[in-house]
Amino acid sequence: MATVDDNLKRLVQELGEAINQAVADSQSVSDVMDRIKAGGNDVFLVLEATIGFTRHEGSSGLTGKDLNSSDDLEITSQDVQFLRSLRITVNNGK
Repeated sequence: MATVDDNLKRLVQELGEAINQAVADSQSVSDVMDRIKAGGNDVFLVLEATIGFTRHEGSSGLTGKDLNSSDDLEITSQDVQFLRSLRITVNNGK
């Protein structure tokens, strides 16, 4: 069984930060939120992202099989905590 390695964790974190920055920098999002505020409403935005990945055939580590199978990928409690810090929900079958 494989665990999510440190490099992949770093890349997923970078992806989460890039998504947050893209939304924060979006003029369209800002414009709509400003219109909502102008209508007398407070507004906040919460986004949920689902990120999936598999290794290519011939790569070290996972074989690229369906990662929904519980014996293909072991996610530790530290992995879950890290993903939750990025506001990513993990369904580990429990």
